[in-house]
Amino acid sequence: MPNAEQPLAASRPFANLPVPDDDVLLQCIHCGMCLATCPTYTLTLRERSSPRGRIRLIKSVAAGQLPLSEIFQFEMYFCLDCRACETACPAGVQYGRLVEAARAEIETLEKQTGRRSRLKAFLLEKVFTNPPLLRKLARALRLYQRSGLEALALRLRLPRLISKKLDRLAPLAPTISAKFTHQFLPEILPARGETHYRVALLSGCVQDVAFAEINRDTALVLAHHGCEVWTPRQQVCCGSLHGHVGDRETALRLAAQNIELFSSRKTDAVIINAAGCGSFMKSYGELFSGVANAPIPQAVAEAFSTKVKDIHEFLLEIGLRKPEQPIQQRVTYHDACHLAHGQKIRSAPRQILRAIPGIEFVELPEADWCCGSAGIYNITHTETAMQLLDRKIQNIAQTAAVIVASANPGCSIQIRAGVKKLKREIEVAHPISLLRRAYGIETDAAA
Repeated sequence: MPNAEQPLAASRPFANLPVPDDDVLLQCIHCGMCLATCPTYTLTLRERSSPRGRIRLIKSVAAGQLPLSEIFQFEMYFCLDCRACETACPAGVQYGRLVEAARAEIETLEKQTGRRSRLKAFLLEKVFTNPPLLRKLARALRLYQRSGLEALALRLRLPRLISKKLDRLAPLAPTISAKFTHQFLPEILPARGETHYRVALLSGCVQDVAFAEINRDTALVLAHHGCEVWTPRQQVCCGSLHGHVGDRETALRLAAQNIELFSSRKTDAVIINAAGCGSFMKSYGELFSGVANAPIPQAVAEAFSTKVKDIHEFLLEIGLRKPEQPIQQRVTYHDACHLAHGQKIRSAPRQILRAIPGIEFVELPEADWCCGSAGIYNITHTETAMQLLDRKIQNIAQTAAVIVASANPGCSIQIRAGVKKLKREIEVAHPISLLRRAYGIETDAAA
């Protein structure tokens, strides 16, 4: 049990970033409308594990009335940062901004006191900031998977010999793509026919090594709509993983690198096909707000964010071309938190799915309820994540769908692991991959 009286460090609260200002802190009127939408409150019925409870903690710490205690630290990271509370809130509370500011303060103090996890530091600072290293590790995992060793280890429950947690985490390892994005796509993919738009495509981190086919499908669909697609070779992680866990310093550095790179070529839009990445890149202006000696001015970051477009919203904006090849399947759709709650994009993916002939679309009960992936949450809070996944899988089972559409890599990994429990064939696919099939575009068209 966390100790309420044990501070992380004797330091002035929020000394290392702008204290959340009163306009943000006082938005919450503590009405409780958020409670029914909060996964952690629903599981625990504990007030401090609700959005308004956490906001009270943040207010108290920001005012210097409470220390950065173990309970405070626990609650800030027990939160999924799914932002469902923002959708429910009648006062428009910017909850995500508050909890990420609190995490940033905790992260800074952990670094100062040497209490930061070495594994966490290695993954965030070494692996996800270094695409060549990430791909090298992914190739090793791909060899392990394709050799049959992974299947054997899972069947024999060998990870359990190391730890119970590893035994639960092992099935969540993503299946590594046969090729990575740069092997599927040329740096510039020409439009099919006349060029109407020039766009850039973010290849991402996990998306690049475990869902490279989605990047390929996205580029092909864009080219089909008259877009010349530029996928910069030197791009890096968007910084969302770092920003969501509180590592603002690394997030700022990665964001600045991408802004400078993507701004080096004139484009009409920067296209994102992963919900978490899109939500974070659309808030680059907030990331740079009030940062002394920022690598680029906030105004530049804000201007860049206006060009960031989710693939679904962009296709509808430019006019979705009618797909003609039917997909005779029953399909449901899971709302990724950072698409539905972060970017407020709900109807666009559904419009695209309904536009595909042959699809029998059925709504998923609690479609926007978090699946438990939440970045690295299923690694740091595995038990809670699995409880949320069980709830999601029960709802998927009710639909009798054979395809679950999902627009975020973390969600897809989580749901793929969960549907195996249903012991029937269920495909988890990105809406844009289904659209590519419905256009009849051959996958070698990118070569």
